[in-house]
Amino acid sequence: MPLADKTCVPCRGGVPALKGAQLDALKPEVPGWEVVNEHHLHKSYRFPDFKTALAFVNRAGAVAEEQGHHPDLLLAWGKVEVTSFTHKIDGLTESDFILAAKIDRLYEPK
Repeated sequence: MPLADKTCVPCRGGVPALKGAQLDALKPEVPGWEVVNEHHLHKSYRFPDFKTALAFVNRAGAVAEEQGHHPDLLLAWGKVEVTSFTHKIDGLTESDFILAAKIDRLYEPK
């Protein structure tokens, strides 16, 4: 099943963060996302103007709220940066990759 079709699972803490081969296995499923220090995912999206970027942030925020998994969203003129990690374990879980795939589905490059 594609990651974007899965549902994020709430993390209650106490589970180990994904590392090494686990991250390597998931990374190809979210092209363009950077795994930073085995701690968080990061990606930048480009837009023709502020209004379009803001609309993307609103759609990404709605999906994040629906999934109960909330990334950091940085909005700038013509650009949105997304950073995701699971705060309860201070690292990455499959849910971060699921959310990344769902956010990618929202992107409509112009």
